[in-house]
Amino acid sequence: MNDMTHAIAQKHIDRIILFIRNTFAQQKINHAVIGVSGGIDSALALTLLTRALGVEHIMPVLLPYAKQNMDDAKTVCVWNSFTPTQWKIINIKKSVDGVCRDLRIPSSNTVRRGNVMARVRMIVLFDLAKSLNALVCGTENKSEHYLGYFTRFGDAASDIEPIAHLYKTQVQQIAQYLGLPHQILAKHPSAGLWNGQTDEQEFGFTYEEADTILKEVVDRKKTVPCEHPVVLRMKNQEFKLKVPYTLQK
Repeated sequence: MNDMTHAIAQKHIDRIILFIRNTFAQQKINHAVIGVSGGIDSALALTLLTRALGVEHIMPVLLPYAKQNMDDAKTVCVWNSFTPTQWKIINIKKSVDGVCRDLRIPSSNTVRRGNVMARVRMIVLFDLAKSLNALVCGTENKSEHYLGYFTRFGDAASDIEPIAHLYKTQVQQIAQYLGLPHQILAKHPSAGLWNGQTDEQEFGFTYEEADTILKEVVDRKKTVPCEHPVVLRMKNQEFKLKVPYTLQK
């Protein structure tokens, strides 16, 4: 498991499960809603959420755009002992296309359209949570956070974030330790913003490379050459961690 032993992986798992249970107990809420994409982050978050609360207290929600393939998302749900009657599938194409049409967002502008998709998904998840008196479980990891690889008020919106303290490589190692389905472990990380899109292709570096730098900069507070691609990405996206700007006393 590279630099993570089985004992360390289990310690992470136990700590997260306790965190989930304590959070729901403190809020006096016993139901959760979680968006499941079929990627490794949502797969791990769903798995830990299930172990903490049980399938009867969780609604996995699959939110494809148009004919987006959700087979991996269904596989993860089944692997966690959910039946098709326990998860919900809502196609967001009509809502997304309506917003894009009204705002005159061209199909070629994948960034703006991707932001709309992420925010429409957020609206669906929070509305379902409201109807069920549930909390929305997020799926963000620490690497994405510091690389600014998220949509504000979209996929970064949640009530609880069980894996936000884990770097992407740690997510992968814990998922491997838990024995998640092979196709989840083997697939290239992707936000699913367009056909063939992958995170690492968009970055120009791998998550392994990113995490090596992030651990130095974020955890150890060390200085890394500012021209390094990971550092440049952090600087270009750091505004996401600072807004909204507020008037200070």
